Amino acid sequence: MANRYATETASENGLDAVRLLDRERQLRVTVVPGVGNNAFEFSLKGENYIYTGGSTPAEVKAKSKLCGNPLLAPWANRLLPSSYPANGKTYLLQEQIGNLRKDPNGLPIHGLLAFSDAWEVMHVEASENRAEVTSRLEFWRFPALMAQWPFAHSLFMTYRLRDGKLEVETIIENYATEPMPIAIGYHPYFQLPGVPRDEWFATIPAKSITVLTEKLTASGEKKPFTGPHPFPLKDGKLDNIFEDLERDENQQTVFSVSGQGRRLSVTYGSRYPVAVVYAPPGQPFICFEPMTGVTNQLNLAAEGKYPALPTAPPRGVWRESYWIHIEG
Repeated sequence: MANRYATETASENGLDAVRLLDRERQLRVTVVPGVGNNAFEFSLKGENYIYTGGSTPAEVKAKSKLCGNPLLAPWANRLLPSSYPANGKTYLLQEQIGNLRKDPNGLPIHGLLAFSDAWEVMHVEASENRAEVTSRLEFWRFPALMAQWPFAHSLFMTYRLRDGKLEVETIIENYATEPMPIAIGYHPYFQLPGVPRDEWFATIPAKSITVLTEKLTASGEKKPFTGPHPFPLKDGKLDNIFEDLERDENQQTVFSVSGQGRRLSVTYGSRYPVAVVYAPPGQPFICFEPMTGVTNQLNLAAEGKYPALPTAPPRGVWRESYWIHIEG
């Protein structure tokens, strides 16, 4: 088919958006750079497999509501205490700046960028084999961000629609003179349109489950994961960290949710060794969250309970992807 792949610019409630199209497979992706460079749509034949709870991007931004595909950076999940060690020094988070999110226990959570309007679209392209959009956030330009995470860096995020899959690629360029810890993750929300949650089954290819503290940070211990395979969501819930992921010949791990002949899978690249799976009871979504480490690993590594997180070397680069695939 001529012009199988295409891109479009659009407006989502007054916010600029970029759409990626695969006309042959009837796939469409909608990205809103001004709301955390979030993807609020990955649809097949007009049915959206990304969950937004009916909220528009403008409502998401106004209410700081997590949905879609938010990036959690420069740290994912919770920190305890409100500080972190790096390169032999301890950095304190500054509450008076006003850009920290807190969980019900008062812990800083999910970093600084989930709803940021600082993303700039750098590249939009449709070719014979893909459609993609790349955006950049120059973290080092913003004093309020640098005060919380003093590593000069830029983030590049590419959404790439190719071969029926949506790739989410993240590149971090570290301009600092010291290694930068990579403590990021994503918190994508998924649904199976038209299929009741009670008929969903989750495939979780992990050998271990993280033991959590009462404040939902990792304790430093783990235990074997012995849940059913696949895991039925009927009368069940998931809010767990999984480790020791099972890898295929490409060193990738594939999570999935299926029901009534529909299936959504999420493939983690090898630099995402940890998965958070979140599917609260009574809610019509499931999150397969790729992470570079367990919750609070920045601090736990300093205590000798976990290995150090990966780093981007001085004036170096860290890169990884994960892929979303819809079937049925």
